[in-house]
Amino acid sequence: MTDRASISERLGRPGQLRSLHLGETTVTYVPDGAARLSPRGWLPVTTDDDWAEHSRFLDESGQLVDSIGGLLVERGGRALLIDAGLGQASSPAWGGPIGAVDSGGLLDRLADVGRDPGTVETVAFTHLHPDHVGWAWRAAPDRDDAAFTTAEYRISAAEWEHRELMTGHGTPKDVLEKLEPRLRTLADGEEIFPGVVARVIGGHTAGHTAYVISDGGRRIIAFGDAFHTPAQISKPHWCAANDHDPEAGAQERRRLIQELTQPDTVGFGGHFADVVFGRVEMRGGEPVWQPVENVDRL
Repeated sequence: MTDRASISERLGRPGQLRSLHLGETTVTYVPDGAARLSPRGWLPVTTDDDWAEHSRFLDESGQLVDSIGGLLVERGGRALLIDAGLGQASSPAWGGPIGAVDSGGLLDRLADVGRDPGTVETVAFTHLHPDHVGWAWRAAPDRDDAAFTTAEYRISAAEWEHRELMTGHGTPKDVLEKLEPRLRTLADGEEIFPGVVARVIGGHTAGHTAYVISDGGRRIIAFGDAFHTPAQISKPHWCAANDHDPEAGAQERRRLIQELTQPDTVGFGGHFADVVFGRVEMRGGEPVWQPVENVDRL
């Protein structure tokens, strides 16, 4: 079914199931839910004037719509999931700059695309914040263990080495202990799945990792939490309140912006409301996020 919603409407709502095809690879955003973020609380260097100018990136209540989910990569019958959502959670006010949270739909959305979580061979994390590892440790409905029964978990060595920092960002020690038996660290530049290469970029967390998915002469860069909103594409100095190294994060955003303007290159921003796939275009000398529905039309 064709989505006839305008870009402005999609910027104000949570992400929906969306797929792109690269050669023999299908890449699908699998939503788990969404959070609402205070724009000035989440991006504390910003001002009221900034958001008056960038109000198109906010919902009707003046909040950022922060989608939560994972990226399913399928090729030749095999499956990789990049990030595992938050899991079952609901709150009218999570705390701090995080407002209402409603999540828990990832397993149902996997079913909608015909993918049994037991057939996902690898779950790779961009980082260890709770909204990226949820279904990797939470018990699945009607089960005593996590949904991804046979999957190996992958995380950068730097992220795992500094995992104690996560306890200050909402990922308790006992969650990390649940992940550890199935976890194997990865190195920068390692191919973790056919056509998928890990790129350790740091900034947001000590070992924050992007994944580059290549096939058919095109590529998708899943950049994790390097960006939280398309507004940062034109304002890469806007750092998130929970960035581990704000200066390194801003430098990485600038580098990614340049890379995302290259031919046959699409970005995946998992927190980008309902415009998760896009590329960067220059308009009036300024980089902007242009949502993408079909890589054949790049």
